[in-house]
Amino acid sequence: MWTLRIGAFMCFVGHGAFGIMTKRAWLPYFGVANIGADLAYRLMPIIGTADIVIGILALIYPVPAVGIWMTLWAIWTALLRPLSGESGWEALERAGNYGVPFALVLLLARRGEVAGFFTRAEPQEIDADLLHRLRAVLAFAVVFLLVGHGMLGLSGKPGHIANYASLFSPSAAIEATRIAGLLEILLAVAVVLRPSAGVLLLVAAWKIGTESLFITAGAPAWEVVERGGSFAAPIALAIVTTIQGSSARLTSRRRAPASSRSSSAESPLAQTGAAPIHSARL
Repeated sequence: MWTLRIGAFMCFVGHGAFGIMTKRAWLPYFGVANIGADLAYRLMPIIGTADIVIGILALIYPVPAVGIWMTLWAIWTALLRPLSGESGWEALERAGNYGVPFALVLLLARRGEVAGFFTRAEPQEIDADLLHRLRAVLAFAVVFLLVGHGMLGLSGKPGHIANYASLFSPSAAIEATRIAGLLEILLAVAVVLRPSAGVLLLVAAWKIGTESLFITAGAPAWEVVERGGSFAAPIALAIVTTIQGSSARLTSRRRAPASSRSSSAESPLAQTGAAPIHSARL
């Protein structure tokens, strides 16, 4: 659970910091709702402060309601990109922003308990079904963010080129941006075909390294903090994949033929072949 909480916290605190700083690039997004520049600049610090408060709550007081709000808000802010005229890949590239809090909701929410949406979650046991749903959500998030970011690189997004220009000459930066975009799409294919923990940790390392180019390009460090969901999603998926693999191996051993003596000593869990239960450590 901590991986998801930290990722959601980073995303909202980083986003909130830009609101307090009244980031000019946000103006077109307010324009989608017909909000002019003057009012937008007054609203930005309020929205930024709210984002930071929500991010802190996700870290220290995680409740399902907070995770639901984070998911819906992150989806809306991602959709504002194409709604304001930017590429649709911008919305996919931010899949970590909404995929991570949604996975957190799956961990926190208890079925049939409406009041529980506002109750602080405690460490709980998670079964094979929950692990399967977590894996599906996180896999979609990782693949979407890689494909979205990769396609923006292949299309030569100026912001990506500027980041690579902090390491290479202008002409080489353009080529590096396109190569990096292609590599990210290949990583997405690897996650789909062979989602091993090693591949997923490679994705996390790649994202941390490439997004850190914002700093070398002179941008505020909040740009990296804001992308915490892009780092947390592959790490959390690696954890889920490892747990599932361990569970499958343990279940297979328990189902294997054994002597009548050992068979009579088997626990009910082993006899039924049920998947073992794990503590939520995401």
